[in-house]
Amino acid sequence: MRLSARVDYALRAAVALAGYGDRWVSAEQIAEDQAIPRKFLESILLQLRRGGIATSKRGSEGGHQLARPGDQISLADVIRAVDGPLVGVRGERPEQVPYAGTAAALTNVWIALRVSERNILESVSLASVAADDLPTSVTKLLEDPDAWVIRD
Repeated sequence: MRLSARVDYALRAAVALAGYGDRWVSAEQIAEDQAIPRKFLESILLQLRRGGIATSKRGSEGGHQLARPGDQISLADVIRAVDGPLVGVRGERPEQVPYAGTAAALTNVWIALRVSERNILESVSLASVAADDLPTSVTKLLEDPDAWVIRD
């Protein structure tokens, strides 16, 4: 899996917003806290607002905050808001990309990859990352990463 700088920055900004809770926070503060270029962050915050992840309010008491509680927003939600569907093949859903002959099974590999990716990214909320309290399903993978390598 390759995450673009945009997705990395969006995840960091969204986790930062989760860490601020109900407080309104300026783009400047998020940019400073997360070392994200300000202009890039403004574009990302716009995508997060359009995707229903964040909201904003103008004025001296304004800023940005999550549109709903951080425990109700998964990492997958943020990625989809800024980058579209998880695991696409040439911009298509894996099951819509047929292969011929000996490569036919690749479709099933991409579908399995998407399922695996979803299992992790949809189970981790912004609040759990902000609190450094990841789900057990994720922390078990970290205990012995080699144990999860599939070998036939």
